[in-house]
Order: sequence, then structure tokens, then C-alpha cells
Amino acid sequence: MSGNPPGTEAAGPSPIAFRLEPGSGVPTYLQLVQQVEQALRLGYLEPGDQLPRVKDVVGSLAINPNTVLKAYRELEHRGLAGGRPGQGTFVEGTLGRVGLPEQTELRRALVGWLRAADEAGLDADGMVALFSAALRDFTDSAGNGQPARPSQRPGRPGRSGGRGRGSAAEGVA
Repeated sequence: MSGNPPGTEAAGPSPIAFRLEPGSGVPTYLQLVQQVEQALRLGYLEPGDQLPRVKDVVGSLAINPNTVLKAYRELEHRGLAGGRPGQGTFVEGTLGRVGLPEQTELRRALVGWLRAADEAGLDADGMVALFSAALRDFTDSAGNGQPARPSQRPGRPGRSGGRGRGSAAEGVA
């Protein structure tokens, strides 16, 4: 009943379902792109898997079909997906990912960190801000092995590192 020619039906539903965070400030199409990238990194999607059909995404999220098409075009541009006429959009590329045993251990450690952050009184937004700042410091230090201090960041004159606000205030999404 999908209107596809006989023999072109997908093997089953897509392994992922999209969700939206309206207050995130991230454009809807980019949220879809980011979710596909995350699913690839975590091993939920592999080459050959079908992405949700445009009409299914439109129906479940109540968004414009052009938004879904824009996300799928962006995934094609990045070499991660490709359309097959009459069949849908399928994963074609991969992103680097860690093995399942390593992911399991990292996830366990991260859940422990989240519990500690919760016990310290941080809410979800505070956890995201702290994690984002630490991640930014880590990536900024990639060249010398030492985390960059907020007071050492370019464009942050006069900011002392002692208040804990410098790096968390910059570009946290």
C-alpha cells in the first residue's frame, strides 16, 4: 500500500526514529542530520540501513517535507546517505566509532559521572554546560596535551580562570 513498485519494499522499518528539541536553537534539519551521525557513531545505523521515509517523519514530527528532504540532501552531501528512486534513502557512509566493549565501559563511566553531577546539584542544563566546557577544553588542548584555561583563550582578555564561568559561557549549544 505504500505506492512503491512491487519488489521495492523496504525490508522493515528504519532502525532509528527521529525526535526534535524545539528549544535547542538548532535548526530542525540539522537536528535530523546530527541524529543520523550519532546513530552511525554508536553503531545503531550501518551502511545499507534505510532512513525513515520522508512521509513517516513528516507524520510523526509534524514538520514540512522540505525540511526532511533538506536533511537527507545534507547527509548525501556529507557522503553518509543516498536516495534510491522508489525505495527511499539509505545509509551509504560510516563515521569512526569505538567497539562495543569500549562503548559499554565508557557509557558506564559516564553514567557514574552523571550521578555524581546530579548529587552535586547540577541539573541537566548544568551537566551539558560542564561537559561541553570540558570537551571544548580537551579539544583546544589537542596540540599540547594540557587543557586550555578559560583565561588563556583567545578573545577572553581579563577573564580569570577561578570563577568557572569562562569556558562554559562560550558557544554552549
